[in-house]
Amino acid sequence: MGRIADWLLGPVPAEPTHTRSEETLASDPSTALVIPPRAGSGSTRSVSAGEALGVSMAYRAIQIHAVASKQLSIVALRERDGKALPIAPSLVRRPDVRLTRSSFVEQCVVSLASQGNAYWLKSFEAPGVVRNVQCLNPLDVVPMGDANGELAGYSYRGRDLNIDEVQHLSLLRVPGSLKGLGPIQAAQVELRGALDLRDYSQNWFQDSGIPNGVLKSDQHLQSDTAAQAKATWNESQGAKKGVAVLGAGLSYQPIYLSPADAQFLESQKFTVTQIARLFGVPASLMLASVEGSAQTYANVEQDWLGYVRFALMAYLVEIEDALSDLLPRGTVAKFNIEALLRADTTTRYGAHKTGIEAGFLTIPEVRAIENLPPLPETTTPKEIPND
Repeated sequence: MGRIADWLLGPVPAEPTHTRSEETLASDPSTALVIPPRAGSGSTRSVSAGEALGVSMAYRAIQIHAVASKQLSIVALRERDGKALPIAPSLVRRPDVRLTRSSFVEQCVVSLASQGNAYWLKSFEAPGVVRNVQCLNPLDVVPMGDANGELAGYSYRGRDLNIDEVQHLSLLRVPGSLKGLGPIQAAQVELRGALDLRDYSQNWFQDSGIPNGVLKSDQHLQSDTAAQAKATWNESQGAKKGVAVLGAGLSYQPIYLSPADAQFLESQKFTVTQIARLFGVPASLMLASVEGSAQTYANVEQDWLGYVRFALMAYLVEIEDALSDLLPRGTVAKFNIEALLRADTTTRYGAHKTGIEAGFLTIPEVRAIENLPPLPETTTPKEIPND
């Protein structure tokens, strides 16, 4: 995914700098626990795609969509005599001649997942015949509307493009809007909360003012005696490891702050669940566990089926329809999703056997589903036993 970051993410805002106060802490260690400040009014700022991908859970969710899509093969089917015959036009084999097919699909899916839109610039070899498409940087494309709010064209890096030159893919189409609505644009509050949680937990350990430890004494100490003990300790042990010698009834007790005690871990788990739900990715694929639910092979497989049908298909159908619009009439493009719907080989082969025995599948069709080359014409396939 790194190869498309430059054209997709845009400039990453500079991290704010924090200056730690040099105030002297009180001798009572309980007064030293200072909550770190929030970095500006973060909740009011919008979250860009670059910032969202800085959240590991959002990056993982988009990566899952991209990896699941790029490993699928695409076939073109033409209707002839009531049968769908597979063909292999160059626009399906390699939509962008500069990229592999998988890289092109990856760019489209990442563009849709991060911006809610993808734009293909068409190249024609003859009027109405598309030779090549290029997935543009969605940040550089602006849909232009007319006086009635209808789409009139596109602006791309200062260049005006008419509707026929651009194939526009969208995720969620909102009536009256010229652009699709992506998960990052729709869930700004949740993503800003995830970024605030990340920054807040970092600031807690950097700027909270929590001391490393406490010097305690079983004797009453005057303020000047306490200050002298503190200065002596810092001078001798501040940044060193070794043997400490204490007197006047002094003892040293280190202070440890557990992230669980501050509820950072619980908040992060909840954030993972939120982002997984936002992108439609099962928690098992996010390498996260949902509290109170036991993961078994059966329900994990059902999660994956639900992911393919109700999350991933939103991206695949957009690409299928866009490619089909560019192909000759009567030809449609389809992703082969059989491998994702039946994840394990035994289940998949069992389904193939059932289809062949029932007569609605042939061995050449099964080999095409499995991305296997056709059998040589001299090869006679073996019959599948009924038992």
